[in-house]
Amino acid sequence: MMHALHEFNDIVKAEEPLAPFTCLKVGGPAEFLVQPRSVQELTGVIQRCAQKKVPMRVLGGGCNILVPDEGVRGVVLRLAEPAFSQLQVEGRKLCAGAGAPLSALISQAARSALAGLETLIGIPGSVGGAVRCNAGDRTGEIGQWVRSVQVIDAQGAQQVREREELRFDDAGCNLEDPVLIAVEFELDADRPEAIYKRMLKAWIQRKASQPLSFQDAGRIFKNPRGHTAAKLIEQVGLSKTRVGGAEVSERDGNFIVAYPGASARDITRLIDLVRARVQERFNVELELEIALW
Repeated sequence: MMHALHEFNDIVKAEEPLAPFTCLKVGGPAEFLVQPRSVQELTGVIQRCAQKKVPMRVLGGGCNILVPDEGVRGVVLRLAEPAFSQLQVEGRKLCAGAGAPLSALISQAARSALAGLETLIGIPGSVGGAVRCNAGDRTGEIGQWVRSVQVIDAQGAQQVREREELRFDDAGCNLEDPVLIAVEFELDADRPEAIYKRMLKAWIQRKASQPLSFQDAGRIFKNPRGHTAAKLIEQVGLSKTRVGGAEVSERDGNFIVAYPGASARDITRLIDLVRARVQERFNVELELEIALW
């Protein structure tokens, strides 16, 4: 298979560990980690993967994925180069590369006196990942501000998905294209001091309930209709429950903390335990928010 990607040798790393690129810091290597430097290189890689039927995944901020201990076959794309992380403001429009950190997008909007994204402060990940999963909560979601999304389709062709084609809800977004390149947002103008005040309030609320900042942790389940996953998990007495190096966070039951030495298997066993206990007690099936690769 290396032959299939030989012309991209400059940007391909074989058997590259993925754990350092994820929030949980566990899991094995990518058969091939590819970090394109331009849209042209990215398009070439996608087309080659399509021709040769090579499995391909996109690694964003690594916050909502669990990589298995044995690693993943095929190509893992990481859009970390400057070509995919630019931020540009024009009036009330803000265009962001899909690889840009969500935190950088929020800061840029606030500095430009553009409101709407500040309540997302403290949510980790990349812009592309945030749009795919419609990051946010009852105070606001990212999808309401998206005007268009630039994508590369499965055949390697660039396309623009306009607002009227896009649907955002609790389950995420209806984008099925394998790769997002850039997102255009249309925001509201507001006074910077009002934006920063809302940002600070959202930051304090989020940080008060999430695992401590030095802990490797991930949010695990979607909130079932009419419930919050964290409350259900806490009500069945699973706070601080541990399997190997993985533990249910005592600050928020919907987070699993991975201590040094934890494995992906520890985390999946803890996930299974939590789901079984909540199903047994409340007859509610917890649906995963984290993606198992």
